[in-house]
Amino acid sequence: MTSSQHVRFAAVGLDHSHIFGQVAGLIRAGAEFVGMATDDPAAAVAVQLRERYPDVPFADDPDELIARDGIDVIVTAAVPDRRGPIAVAALRAGKDVVADKPGCVTLDQLAEIERAVAETGRFWSVTFSERFEVPSAIKAGELVREGRIGTVVQTLGLGPHRIGDRAHLAGGAGRPDWFYDKARYGGILADIASHQVDQFLWFTGAKTAEVVSSSVGNFANPDDPGLQDFGEMLLRSENAQGYIRVDWYTPAGLPTWGDGRLLILGTDGYIELRKYIDIEGREGGNHLFLANQEGTQYIDCSDVETSYYPDLIHDVQQRTTTAAPQEHTFETMRLALTAQENAVLRGAAR
Repeated sequence: MTSSQHVRFAAVGLDHSHIFGQVAGLIRAGAEFVGMATDDPAAAVAVQLRERYPDVPFADDPDELIARDGIDVIVTAAVPDRRGPIAVAALRAGKDVVADKPGCVTLDQLAEIERAVAETGRFWSVTFSERFEVPSAIKAGELVREGRIGTVVQTLGLGPHRIGDRAHLAGGAGRPDWFYDKARYGGILADIASHQVDQFLWFTGAKTAEVVSSSVGNFANPDDPGLQDFGEMLLRSENAQGYIRVDWYTPAGLPTWGDGRLLILGTDGYIELRKYIDIEGREGGNHLFLANQEGTQYIDCSDVETSYYPDLIHDVQQRTTTAAPQEHTFETMRLALTAQENAVLRGAAR
């Protein structure tokens, strides 16, 4: 494909509401939405996506759509355990793949995807939206690269969520059964914490790291032991450390689904992001606080542009990986899955 050719994409796997942002992002970047298919057409997300794009054909057979000629990209937000197989099939059908996180749920699935990428020359991108789609995270990256806080030696990533959040539930429908089945959603560290692993690698500049320790728990939902409602891990690279905590404890009184925060510690200062809310502070989201040798600064990042989806289109056309280096995506999922596999179980977690 050359830069003059139009990028056409199809959505296969419509089970998580992140598909709305993925589809909209690709369309805004200039791609053409040409088809959709899913395992469960009655799922709330699938129904709403069809309502939003009534002119886009719906295929009864996901495999047929994946194999269809004239499609450049397959985007998926299927049930997490289906994302790996969908990606492998799409790669082997000559398509690039954009998958919701987690991109897969086992190390064996990851190995299959790595083989398919190597053998086909296509790319596999996982949409780590808590960096790619958050303007304050983009601005923080710029400041780090400028050396405003010196050398980054640690990140502290917090990813709280709310089980009953309407924005994630396709119009207020209840959480589907797979949400409570670890084998299907992959576990809290593979799922949610993959965001924070991505940020640790990106902001510290690490190419690889090790999982020092990890644990998962179920402390508030004992009647649903398949739900891991708490998780933490400690990462270490050659030059940096990272602590990650994720949970499903966001209280009803908070006016958003989670107080996502990131603290980036450098040798000459630090940056704190309040991504979605500054409780009892400034309105809105995308708040960045900087402290270094020159003083302190607040930056409203709400107008900072994000580039993930335009970069994806460029990558399809030019055969590059500017949206996210392929090895970075592999390493992010390897660490998240390793932490999940080796995690100590606590409380009612199974």
